[in-house]
Amino acid sequence: MTSDELSLLIPPRMAVTRYITPLREGGSLPALVEADDRYKYVLKFRGAGHGAKALIAEFIGSWLAAAAGLRVPQLALLDVDEDFGRTEGDEEIQDLLQASRGLNLGMAFLSGALTYDVAVNRPDSREASAIVWLDAFLTNIDRTARNTNMLVWNGGQIWLIDHGASLYFHHSWNGWEKAALSPFPYVKDHALLPHASRLLEADAVMHRRITPQIIDTVVDLIPDEWLAQAEHDIPADGQRQVYRSFLRTRLENSQIFVDHAIKARQLSL
Repeated sequence: MTSDELSLLIPPRMAVTRYITPLREGGSLPALVEADDRYKYVLKFRGAGHGAKALIAEFIGSWLAAAAGLRVPQLALLDVDEDFGRTEGDEEIQDLLQASRGLNLGMAFLSGALTYDVAVNRPDSREASAIVWLDAFLTNIDRTARNTNMLVWNGGQIWLIDHGASLYFHHSWNGWEKAALSPFPYVKDHALLPHASRLLEADAVMHRRITPQIIDTVVDLIPDEWLAQAEHDIPADGQRQVYRSFLRTRLENSQIFVDHAIKARQLSL
């Protein structure tokens, strides 16, 4: 996927028209909603948890996963109107809706999808290696056997969801240069690490698919509204530059986290 092809996939900005139900499996209380295109989406709220930073991590992670050829639900930019949710009876949900007025992030609802279960599902080694590589690259700490954040859908295909715990350096911004060179020790807990026997092959493939140009395209597409909320003291362009530098540095030095993942896998077998 080229930078131009990736940018063409950005959906139009839409309005949330119906709140259907909360999805209480997630710590940030996402919800199933309907937008004005009459499709259903899982909505991630800017007023929940880590706020806009979680949406930024989700946005970057999902688009880079798509660029890498992995399956992710189609993203959507969804507006929550000022009056939306005033009739909601649950005070916690009403507060969340009011705190999330403006632009939020949605992903297409995969009806009938099942949660990936490490005790039941068996991934292809090539796909498992690509997913482990991506999560080590993004420093995604939240794809463990306990909480895989993967769905099985459409004939047994693996679909990746919830990249909001990625890029955790941006919760402090200090020391991002060191974080970019981290071996990512949390990879030892990755749900697919036992099946990731082709990490060197995955590294070569990912360098062809996730290029510096792709990184620049994805970072440039982060909505200004999220950046403004995420960090009041750092202008949007400054935040974008850090994201670009972090991801480019991590890509250039991928051997650090690939070698660590290989060793972690050997120790786990």
